[in-house]
Amino acid sequence: MNTQKMLKQMQKMQADMERVQAELAQESVTAAAGGGAVTARVSGGLELLEVKIDPAAVDPEDVEMLEDTVVAAVNEAMRQAQQLAQDRLGVVAGGFSGLGLPGL
Repeated sequence: MNTQKMLKQMQKMQADMERVQAELAQESVTAAAGGGAVTARVSGGLELLEVKIDPAAVDPEDVEMLEDTVVAAVNEAMRQAQQLAQDRLGVVAGGFSGLGLPGL
């Protein structure tokens, strides 16, 4: 493969990556914990957007349980957002292997 062609392919992939990252920033995933008592919404750019807590989950005698439930919901939403990003960016990054570069 000639250098000029490889450079053009790399520039296209970079543009595709930037486009996908912009699209991801507009998407979000939501995860729940504690049987739906707590939900967390995270953007495809891994930004925590929202946490909702069912008032029935608020027990002044057991704040620790609520804290753990919030952490579980946020962690699951982050995991899902990371998977979404990996899936979307992986398609674009897969093009690097077609360039015949060592190690890719």
